[in-house]
Amino acid sequence: MEEKALVQELSIPIYQSKGWMKFLGVMLIIDGVICIFTIVGILWCWLLIWLGVLLFKAAGSVELAQLHGEKLQLIESLRKIKTFFVINGVLMLIGLIFMVVMLIVSGGTILSLMDNII
Repeated sequence: MEEKALVQELSIPIYQSKGWMKFLGVMLIIDGVICIFTIVGILWCWLLIWLGVLLFKAAGSVELAQLHGEKLQLIESLRKIKTFFVINGVLMLIGLIFMVVMLIVSGGTILSLMDNII
């Protein structure tokens, strides 16, 4: 009985945000489905859908953990949230690297054009 109460107590902060997690999950899934219809978006639409499903499932798991005090459900929810943030972090790093490369390329192009003018 003590473990059940502890799980319920520890899951309160995530449980209180489950509505937002479900909302964001659904919005990511919808965004992924919309991206399917674009040429460039088809490359990452699966990623958006996957992230949306992760959040939606995490919200469901934390709800079970809170209602029934199930430790495994809380752990499962935290794993899914961890995966969500790891994927987003990797995407952010890729985006930053791409941005730096584009700045270097565009800066070199501008300098080259300026050299031709002078």
